[in-house]
Formats: sequence, structure tokens, C-alpha cells
Amino acid sequence: MDAHEKLQEVIHRTPLETSATLNQQTGQDVYLKMENQQKTGAFKVRGASYKVESLTDEEARRGVIAASAGNHAQGVALAATKRGIQAKIFMPEATPRAKVEATEGYGARVVLTGESFQEAYQAAMKEQERLGATFLHPFDDYDVMAGQGTIAVEMLQQQPDLDTLYVPIGGGGLISGVAFAAKQLKPDIRVIGVQSAKAPSTYNALYKKGPEKLTSVATIADGIAVKEKGKLTFSCIQKYVDQVITVDEQEIAKAMLMLLEREKTLVEGAGATALAGLLSGQASSDSQRCGVILSGGNMDLSKLPLIRKLANSKKMVIA
Repeated sequence: MDAHEKLQEVIHRTPLETSATLNQQTGQDVYLKMENQQKTGAFKVRGASYKVESLTDEEARRGVIAASAGNHAQGVALAATKRGIQAKIFMPEATPRAKVEATEGYGARVVLTGESFQEAYQAAMKEQERLGATFLHPFDDYDVMAGQGTIAVEMLQQQPDLDTLYVPIGGGGLISGVAFAAKQLKPDIRVIGVQSAKAPSTYNALYKKGPEKLTSVATIADGIAVKEKGKLTFSCIQKYVDQVITVDEQEIAKAMLMLLEREKTLVEGAGATALAGLLSGQASSDSQRCGVILSGGNMDLSKLPLIRKLANSKKMVIA
């Protein structure tokens, strides 16, 4: 739990809130971990900060390069600026403008390239080779996973009786850290991973249901739009995660709208995916008290009409 101790002065200890509406709807006590209220608006600042703190002076001097669908970028930018390190971050061209501007506002230089995280990652790796800078992977890194795992430590301190955790999956850094930490503290706790059905690389690999390397990942959950699972994260998921399920665009949009309308909290697509998983009823669990990680709130508000349309439609179409 070294990461938890180190990050106490750096990050917010976000609230764990319960909802009468969700309790009634699901027949259990539901606790929402409000990482949409975290610094930079998402959990990613935890892993990025722990990784940056762990860099040697030599690694820091070379500057850092990262690739991100948005939230890791802001975490790296903030952590690097705090330590006086130059940061250059590659992001997909479709990244919401709010995430790009926030990343630049935290002091990083942003390069927009490619359709998804994978293309941004490849461009970042080429630049890293050219410059010799230190690359900070958004999920496939044990320090990053350890930083994300501090969420589980906090949740079990705030509500020790939690018996199930619902966690979104993109590359798997969040669920790997959370599942490992949670199982150390409470071995019998169940961990359920939730992916967008439009970006199911981990689900496909785990259950041999389809391609492990995806050609397209067009989803409103842009923060978890990852074409290929992580190597380190996948082995952690196999070992510590009890079940992985997928949810469609309409289910994610409905969860986003419900949180906004009933709970008065703004959550991005990736941030609402775990709740969509709980509400889908797919998980094989007789949970009494479940924790749901709302992983981020950096939503492009211009997309609200699309979210409303998706939530109320029968046919799911991405504009």
C-alpha cells in the first residue's frame, strides 16, 4: 500500500456516495466512487502521479512522452508540471476539445493524431525513440496500476462491507490495480469488469468471443476506446477479476443521463460504463453492497443531445 501513502498529499480522497434511487432499482446498497470529482476530473491522475513520483532524476531530466484518449494526458500533464518535467502527449484526433484544452492548461504540449488510442500510442513511441524521452504508458505499467489501486483502498476504508466492485475496462490499468488491492484487503470480494460492446478487446480475449485486436472502436465511452488489451493488465485480470461483461451504447447513455438527472452529477461515457454494467443485470452476483467506480467526468457537453438521443432510441447509431 506504498502508493496509497505516497498519494495522500497529491490527490483528492473522493466521496463514496449512496443513492436511494439506485438502491431501490437494484435491490441492493449501491455506493458510487466519485472519481469524476478527482483532480483533472478522472482517476487517471492517481496512476500518473505515482509513476511520475517514481521516476529517477535521470528519467525526469529526459522529459516524458505519453499517449492517451484524454484523462491519462491530464494526469501526466499535472504530475509532470508539479515536478518541473517537460511533457509531450499524443492524443486521438477525436479527443473531446475539453480534454485537449485541459491537458494544455496543465502545461503539456499536445499532438493530435489517429482514430484511436492505438494510433496515438504508435506515434508517441516513434517520438520517444527519436528524442530518448521517458515513456509513460497509460495502463500497461505496474506503477500506474498501483496508483489506480488506491481507489480500492479508499473504497474499503469508506465502506468495509462492500462485497462487489464494478469497474470499467479500457486497457485494464484501473481494474488491474483495483482488483489486486481489493483482493489483498478482502479476498472474498467480487470484481466485475465492464467494457463497451464497441471496444471489447479484453472481453473477447478472456472468453474467446471475437478478435483480440480490434479494427475500430467508435463508442461514446471514448476514455475506454482501446483497440488492444494490455499485456501486463491482462494477466492481472485473468488472475484477480471474477467476471467481465459488455454494455451497449444505449445502456451507457442511459446511465449517463440517470446520473445527471437523478444524482445531479456529470459523468463521461467511460465513467458511466460500470454503472451501466450493474444496471444491465448481467453479472452473476448476489451482492448486498456493491461499489461502482464513476471513473471520470470530462465530458464534451456538446455531445449531450447525442447522449439523450441514444438513451431514448431503439437503434444505436454513433454520429
